[in-house]
Amino acid sequence: MKIYGYVDEGSAVEDINPSMLAEITVVATPEELRNIAAFLLLSASEMDDMGERFGHLHLADKQPEFRDSPHFVVVNSNLVRAGT
Repeated sequence: MKIYGYVDEGSAVEDINPSMLAEITVVATPEELRNIAAFLLLSASEMDDMGERFGHLHLADKQPEFRDSPHFVVVNSNLVRAGT
Protein backbone atom coordinates (compact mmCIF):
# COMPACT_ATOMS: atom_id res chain seq x y z
CA MET A 1 0.00 0.00 0.00
CA LYS A 2 1.13 3.49 -0.80
CA ILE A 3 -0.49 6.74 0.29
CA TYR A 4 -0.37 9.91 -1.81
CA GLY A 5 -1.56 13.37 -1.00
CA TYR A 6 -1.81 16.93 -2.23
CA VAL A 7 -1.35 20.17 -0.35
CA ASP A 8 -4.28 22.56 -0.70
CA GLU A 9 -2.45 25.67 -1.89
CA GLY A 10 -5.13 26.95 -4.25
CA SER A 11 -3.37 25.64 -7.36
CA ALA A 12 -5.31 24.52 -10.41
CA VAL A 13 -5.96 20.77 -10.42
CA GLU A 14 -3.84 20.24 -13.55
CA ASP A 15 -0.86 21.92 -11.82
CA ILE A 16 -0.89 19.67 -8.73
CA ASN A 17 1.44 16.68 -8.47
CA PRO A 18 0.91 13.97 -5.87
CA SER A 19 3.47 13.43 -3.12
CA MET A 20 4.02 10.08 -1.44
CA LEU A 21 3.16 10.42 2.24
CA ALA A 22 4.84 8.66 5.16
CA GLU A 23 1.87 9.18 7.46
CA ILE A 24 -1.71 10.36 7.40
CA THR A 25 -3.84 11.64 10.24
CA VAL A 26 -7.61 11.29 10.06
CA VAL A 27 -9.58 13.65 12.28
CA ALA A 28 -13.11 12.25 12.32
CA THR A 29 -16.10 11.29 14.39
CA PRO A 30 -16.89 7.62 15.11
CA GLU A 31 -19.74 7.83 12.58
CA GLU A 32 -17.42 9.25 9.91
CA LEU A 33 -14.89 6.50 10.58
CA ARG A 34 -17.61 3.84 10.22
CA ASN A 35 -18.71 5.43 6.93
CA ILE A 36 -15.13 5.47 5.66
CA ALA A 37 -14.74 1.82 6.69
CA ALA A 38 -17.92 0.93 4.77
CA PHE A 39 -16.55 2.77 1.73
CA LEU A 40 -13.27 0.85 1.95
CA LEU A 41 -15.13 -2.46 2.16
CA LEU A 42 -17.26 -1.47 -0.85
CA SER A 43 -14.11 -0.50 -2.75
CA ALA A 44 -12.49 -3.86 -1.99
CA SER A 45 -15.60 -5.74 -3.15
CA GLU A 46 -15.82 -3.75 -6.38
CA MET A 47 -12.10 -4.28 -6.98
CA ASP A 48 -12.57 -8.04 -6.50
CA ASP A 49 -15.60 -8.09 -8.80
CA MET A 50 -14.16 -5.87 -11.55
CA GLY A 51 -10.53 -7.00 -11.49
CA GLU A 52 -8.40 -5.02 -13.93
CA ARG A 53 -11.44 -2.94 -14.99
CA PHE A 54 -11.55 -1.27 -11.56
CA GLY A 55 -9.94 2.14 -11.81
CA HIS A 56 -10.80 4.25 -8.80
CA LEU A 57 -13.63 5.35 -6.50
CA HIS A 58 -14.22 8.64 -4.69
CA LEU A 59 -15.67 8.58 -1.18
CA ALA A 60 -17.85 11.65 -1.85
CA ASP A 61 -19.38 9.97 -4.92
CA LYS A 62 -20.56 7.06 -2.79
CA GLN A 63 -21.34 9.04 0.38
CA PRO A 64 -22.40 12.63 -0.40
CA GLU A 65 -22.00 13.73 3.24
CA PHE A 66 -18.25 13.83 2.48
CA ARG A 67 -18.68 16.21 -0.46
CA ASP A 68 -17.12 19.14 1.46
CA SER A 69 -14.31 17.02 2.93
CA PRO A 70 -10.85 16.51 1.46
CA HIS A 71 -10.98 14.11 -1.48
CA PHE A 72 -10.63 10.47 -0.45
CA VAL A 73 -9.89 8.24 -3.44
CA VAL A 74 -9.19 4.51 -3.64
CA VAL A 75 -7.10 3.55 -6.70
CA ASN A 76 -6.39 0.12 -8.17
CA SER A 77 -2.75 -0.58 -7.29
CA ASN A 78 -2.27 -2.12 -10.75
CA LEU A 79 -2.76 1.34 -12.28
CA VAL A 80 0.11 2.95 -10.38
CA ARG A 81 3.57 2.57 -11.90
CA ALA A 82 6.18 0.79 -9.81
CA GLY A 83 8.33 3.19 -7.83
CA THR A 84 5.77 6.01 -7.82
